[in-house]
Amino acid sequence: MKFISWNVNGFRACLNKGFGDFFKKEDADFFSIQESKMQPGQVEFETPNHYQYWYSAEKKGYSGTAVFAKREPISVKYGLGIDEHDHEGRAITLEYENFYLLNVYTPNSQRELTRLDYRMSWEDALRNYMIELDKVKPVIYCGDLNVAHEEIDLKNPKTNHFSAGFTDEERGKFSELLASGFSDSFRSLYPDKVDYSWWSYMFQARQKNVGWRIDYFVVSNRILDKVKESKIHTEIMGSDHCPVSIEIDI
Repeated sequence: MKFISWNVNGFRACLNKGFGDFFKKEDADFFSIQESKMQPGQVEFETPNHYQYWYSAEKKGYSGTAVFAKREPISVKYGLGIDEHDHEGRAITLEYENFYLLNVYTPNSQRELTRLDYRMSWEDALRNYMIELDKVKPVIYCGDLNVAHEEIDLKNPKTNHFSAGFTDEERGKFSELLASGFSDSFRSLYPDKVDYSWWSYMFQARQKNVGWRIDYFVVSNRILDKVKESKIHTEIMGSDHCPVSIEIDI
């Protein structure tokens, strides 16, 4: 099965930049998006072969996630079930017979790290949530996780040590998650490969490939051997992020 994840940085804008063509071409079994930036009914996007599940932020034009799935799930959960974290449309869980698919748009710590404390609270809540899911069945966790885990995951690690997305605190929380029974699929398959999934719109960062790898597929350790491929589709435009994907036999 093929899974794709993409922070589209505004679904309506991305629709006008080739999203539909990529969606049809890839024909993924599951296609997750983050930062939809829209409310229900603001756009019509027909997917005859996919069920649609949308989770919008209460604040208009902000955050939001969605999943397009070829198979109807056993159940769908919006949010983490914790009021503090369930107003921004950041997490959708689809339950299937053999796994959970968890699509997440992780909160950004913001400039000056004004939201770092909240981010730490989110990370703890999400990790505990995933551990509980994993006790029932394996988890496929994807999305814009807003962290470059290791120095290899961004172009300029030395000058970004105190920047949102590369602080010791954020990287440490990702390490805690992996230590809880999960694996970064891309880095597991490609320990030394340098590919990025996000580039600033400033200073021609994408043309110069001054980027960060902050979009992931993380899987329960017991299904890591079922991951056959993990890709970063750097050639796909339409957002400041590019899509990432995995192929997995599950």
